[in-house]
Amino acid sequence: MLDSRISDSVVDYAISLGADFAELFIERNQVSTVATLSNEVQAVRSGIDFGIGIRLVYGFKVLYGYTNKTNEQELKRIITELATKDLRDPITQKVNFDYRQPTDHHPAVETLTVDAGIESKIAYLLAADQSARAASNMISQTSGSCLQREQHIELFNSEGLHTEDTRNYIRASLTAYASDGGEQATGSWNDGGLRGWEIKDDINAEKTGEEAARQALVNLSAKACPSGRMPVVLGNGFGGVIFHEACGHLLETTAVAKKASVFHDQMGEMIASPVVSAVDDGTMSNEWGSINIDDEGLETQRTQLIKDGKLTNFLADRIGAAQTGYERTGSGRRQSYHFAPASRMRNTFIEPGDAELDDMISSIDKGIYAPHMGGGSVQPGTGEFNFAVQEGYYVENGKIQHPVKAATLISTGPAVLKEISMIGKDFSLACGMCGSVSGAVPTTVGQATLKVDDILVGGNA
Repeated sequence: MLDSRISDSVVDYAISLGADFAELFIERNQVSTVATLSNEVQAVRSGIDFGIGIRLVYGFKVLYGYTNKTNEQELKRIITELATKDLRDPITQKVNFDYRQPTDHHPAVETLTVDAGIESKIAYLLAADQSARAASNMISQTSGSCLQREQHIELFNSEGLHTEDTRNYIRASLTAYASDGGEQATGSWNDGGLRGWEIKDDINAEKTGEEAARQALVNLSAKACPSGRMPVVLGNGFGGVIFHEACGHLLETTAVAKKASVFHDQMGEMIASPVVSAVDDGTMSNEWGSINIDDEGLETQRTQLIKDGKLTNFLADRIGAAQTGYERTGSGRRQSYHFAPASRMRNTFIEPGDAELDDMISSIDKGIYAPHMGGGSVQPGTGEFNFAVQEGYYVENGKIQHPVKAATLISTGPAVLKEISMIGKDFSLACGMCGSVSGAVPTTVGQATLKVDDILVGGNA
């Protein structure tokens, strides 16, 4: 995408101004979105964005700028402005570029370059809508979306790296709205991955509609949730969002280097129950949060974060590794060329155990079963969180009694890790978007159903 002669001259110029490290991140991003409202097409959008991010490093200081222009003079002008206050004689020498083509572990067939597949996506969303509304006359409306993205990146840096990669993302979702005339409730379902629209052969529109409607109808009939400290069984898949938000961010060197994480000095210590082992894995085939290389050009990897309750690793990008001394983990990620990279999660999950759901439920005197979690808020430095339960049930005397609404889970990541006593076998993953200092990136969360022995539940009963 960028002439290597221009890249060579520009990176050489950055090093001549005394930078310890210089990098060009070139990106071409193509997006297509189809949106429906009930049985009508609401919008069909597409677009292409192109740009170049320029990063200079002086010690631990990062200078960053970007442009949509590719000419050499403009790129050097930006470098001059970035380096104005840090100019010094050269102290490093640029290495000649050595092109490296990463292995593609995530093949895609029906990409945007081939065909946007608009008619097929519309048919899928309308079939999901029909399935949802056929479930009950109380399903008043649905909203559907199918997002496809093709991102091509190219990197040049002063250590001689020249590499490129193409990433294809696809995600289809439906939200159903149920109403009894007085109250309204919602339910949703989505599927996605690092692949093309061929995912349609592995997902089912009828199932998507039925599941979204089922959740909405359950929530419509739900009773007020009791409040207080009690045990909670968290469902698989998106239940892992609590670990991601309340614990995962505390294991990124973005926080660790600043000592803004409660775990910054606990490497090798027991930070969780012995039944907990957690992983961040960028190598999983065709998963939403996977990558071949990170946004610094390093091959991604599987990183064991917690093993049998013991903290074993952090997620480190280039700067985080330099600041903390921990090895880079192929976790340097960014939303686009507008952002400098930072240490970020990929596919983050708690590994499965061998417990049975029935045993978890039967062990509860009074508590909550939350098979599906919603959104929430987290305090980054401490991991304090407040998460909504999207679908929940009250449990008493070891049996599920009735659905509950307006339930929230309140605690801290470090506290919850130590309260996990049972982990099931029904491991699954779910797609999400994670926002942080380097923008919003595709990430996957996951776990098997697990039991937290003690957590504060907020409710209005």
